[in-house]
Amino acid sequence: MTDKPSPAPPPHLKASALLVLGVVFVAALVFYQMLGPHLMLGRWAVMFAALLLFAIFTVVLSALPYHPHSSFGAANAITAIRTAIVSLVTAFVFFAADMDEHSAVWILIALVVAAFVLDGFDGYLARRFGQESALGARFDMEVDALLILVLSEAALLLGKAGWWVLLIGLMRYLFVGAQYFVPALGEPLPPSFRRKLICVVQVATLCVILVPTIVPPVSTAAALIALALLAYSFAADTLYLLRKSRS
Repeated sequence: MTDKPSPAPPPHLKASALLVLGVVFVAALVFYQMLGPHLMLGRWAVMFAALLLFAIFTVVLSALPYHPHSSFGAANAITAIRTAIVSLVTAFVFFAADMDEHSAVWILIALVVAAFVLDGFDGYLARRFGQESALGARFDMEVDALLILVLSEAALLLGKAGWWVLLIGLMRYLFVGAQYFVPALGEPLPPSFRRKLICVVQVATLCVILVPTIVPPVSTAAALIALALLAYSFAADTLYLLRKSRS
């Protein structure tokens, strides 16, 4: 987060965030219980999804000083809903009894599509209501990163591509880790349509190759193209930051 944090979030902002996140959390628990059996998820898997969602919401609450507005905002509410969906997707990928069950995979794809569609609204709402913030941008980015990581794991488990497909999900985390050794990589990047477009391509490609009828070599080729585009994007950002640090 690059914005300067406020000393402490005002009480009305805390109340707004707690209300939004609390409602989403309770609704998610009901949703998990209803959908869990259709995804062949046991009690422990549903509990994992709930705990993951709770942990993410706790981190968001701790970052409220980076949201300089009087209310949590509709954009962050949308991102919270996306987080609930992604948490369930994560539970499915790591705990599903049978990843090859077609009906469960189609439900997984529907969940990913729902999260993907909602991703087009949070940024728009933040700009529409003048509630853009470092918290909102980071919240959205981390949910996207988690979804891509989980989808790349699903592609591997379903045999759609080799182990290298995990690099699609891990590349951002490797980039963040590299910042500890090369501080220049931690400097803020300017807005980039290329970066946003390639992020969309990653999610869309990973979602498509989960379709049961999409198998190697088609799924492998699609994943390889997605990985190449992502590597290009990170290489471009890395070169920009390194050149900027030397100027």
